[in-house]
Amino acid sequence: QVQVVESGGGSVQAGGSLRLTCATSERTICVFGMSWYRQAPGKEREFVSSFDLDGSTSYADSVKGRFTISQGNAKNTVYLQMNSLQPEDTAMYYCKVYRGKCLMKTFEADIWGQGTQVTVSS
Repeated sequence: QVQVVESGGGSVQAGGSLRLTCATSERTICVFGMSWYRQAPGKEREFVSSFDLDGSTSYADSVKGRFTISQGNAKNTVYLQMNSLQPEDTAMYYCKVYRGKCLMKTFEADIWGQGTQVTVSS
């Protein structure tokens, strides 16, 4: 079972930046498609960004141009660079593995981390 851990959250002023990290327990033979979601109190969880096996990226319109998702030198790690943060970005941010490939075996997944809190004050 793959485990997912997020880190890098914190409190910043509007206009500030944070970099979130998502890391999986698998390092050796698997590559993963990974996504970021966020959920504010009283709101539904929403898609933020994704990084697929081939390096393709996707962004929600609300963060396009401000957030950048990338893969670390370690293939089990993805980053979410968040710039020009706004109070509306305040939420718990979750990472998930949505697909993977280990050797020749490809799988679809829905493996979530526990989240990291991002708070942006005006």
